[in-house]
Amino acid sequence: MGEYLNRLLDPRGYQEREVIQLAKRVSLEELRQGKLLFYNNTKLDFCNYYTVFDRIKERLEELGITNYVEYKETVRGKDARKLEEYARMLAQEKPTAAIVAFGDMGTSSSTTVLTIALEKLGIPTVYMTAPPGTGITEGVGVYRAGHLCMCSVDIYQASTVEEIAAEVDRHWDYIIKSLTVNGEELEELAHIDFKMDKTAPAKDGFLPYMIEKDEEREKEPGAYLEEINEYFNQEHISDGLPIIPPTRRRYEAMLEYCPFDENMVLCAPSGPSGKTVTVKDVAVAAVMAGCKPNAMPVLIAAFKALNSPLYNLNQSVTTSHPGGNMVLVSGPIAQEIGISGKQGCLGPGWPANATIGRAVNLVIMNVFRSVPGICDLDCIASQAEFTYCFAEEPELAQWKMINEDRFDSETTTVYVLKAEPLHDIIDFLSLNGHDLLDTITACCTTLGSNNAYMPGPLVVCLTPDHAMMLKKAGYTKEMIQEHIHQYVYHEVPMVRNRGLVPVRPKEWENRHPLPVTRTPKDVEVVVIGGRGGHSGVILPWALHSEGCVEAVRLPDGTAAKTIEEFK
Repeated sequence: MGEYLNRLLDPRGYQEREVIQLAKRVSLEELRQGKLLFYNNTKLDFCNYYTVFDRIKERLEELGITNYVEYKETVRGKDARKLEEYARMLAQEKPTAAIVAFGDMGTSSSTTVLTIALEKLGIPTVYMTAPPGTGITEGVGVYRAGHLCMCSVDIYQASTVEEIAAEVDRHWDYIIKSLTVNGEELEELAHIDFKMDKTAPAKDGFLPYMIEKDEEREKEPGAYLEEINEYFNQEHISDGLPIIPPTRRRYEAMLEYCPFDENMVLCAPSGPSGKTVTVKDVAVAAVMAGCKPNAMPVLIAAFKALNSPLYNLNQSVTTSHPGGNMVLVSGPIAQEIGISGKQGCLGPGWPANATIGRAVNLVIMNVFRSVPGICDLDCIASQAEFTYCFAEEPELAQWKMINEDRFDSETTTVYVLKAEPLHDIIDFLSLNGHDLLDTITACCTTLGSNNAYMPGPLVVCLTPDHAMMLKKAGYTKEMIQEHIHQYVYHEVPMVRNRGLVPVRPKEWENRHPLPVTRTPKDVEVVVIGGRGGHSGVILPWALHSEGCVEAVRLPDGTAAKTIEEFK
């Protein structure tokens, strides 16, 4: 046997994989005598989807099962703890069994967590799903329960009542058996043949992959990189771009500016895996992304911000929306470590921007297992999910930067927002700030943007020329915010019965027209980029999701003034 290279750290981190005890199934007679719970996560209210429950009830009535109780409540914005609390409330009905629906899109993951909670409470449950949600429900089922009864019907928004009823009929045997059989037959029904992670990460933190040394290649720069990257891609633990192999030596070097305990939890259990994010997880991703060690304090602040309950991290990492996790750094440490807000700052050529943003998204893929096409519902996705990091530039600022608004000029902040890539705003011809502001205002929403249906934060990114024009015209930041809040809206008939089910403040029920922001403070205004007439706007995901700000802090909680304080 030859000599092997040092082993590589597993970027997924260690995860305990629970295999739950499925609830004891009941007989048909017990279903007739008892009460059957139907839970609708509100997705059945779309299109003709309620036919799923209608047809199931018709088939149950043929068997003499007619005693039902039905609940409808969204899972949007609920973390695992709240979902488990809701399951306990449902259990107070003392149902004999439960049918849960509908796992077709962004709520699929959270509804799987609810289904698992019902099983743990001793309630036999079958979860109705449909593509593309089926894949993510299987992932959550594997990572968080080991097995689960889930029935996937092949329907979509244009399916007719007849087509949906036929799909339910096609799967009827599975549905009824999922509630009434036990033993090996139940295990077979609940088995999940998942596409990846057949073997859980090892407790020692290393990958099982071993590379035998080849003396002929030892002097070749980048020897073994092809094999290593191929392995990482095959195991779905890379974003598709070449990675720096995460060795123990590189990991330890990454901690040079990280005086935090490697096991410190930065994010609560989220995503398909239900795993926490630790400092170690972030450092391993930082190695893979090519970060310098001095990026760690900013990355830690970013994940603390992502962990805010206001961000809705759990649902954000698997949504069908193409947004990335925007990381906007303001304050002196940004310039110290090379994060740029200068010309081309959202494109190639800025290593700190590229690698810090990439590290954030590698953690989300590898630790939460939000893997595109498997456990991530992105319909098309976007380049913002590779990397999305930039800074405010003090020398360009015409008004207070975010760190100054929230803290002071010596504090560095990280602002995170689940958001679309930058949308270009071209205006080379306006001769004054008033006309320019009209152009900017017209770009802050479309009928195809989430904020047409879910008002929330947005970021206006002004190039220096445009910022100077607005400043010269007498506009303060507050005036720009107020103008956009007042004049960016949609007429009610234009947003009725299109887009997606709206999430708006209750007091807006009879409001006309409908703004895309709730207050002027929803609008952030920053000055970045180079000279010229291309500004931009960053529009939000906004589903129970806010822009969240965290100061870059030392372990004792004080705001750091310089990166060297972390050494």
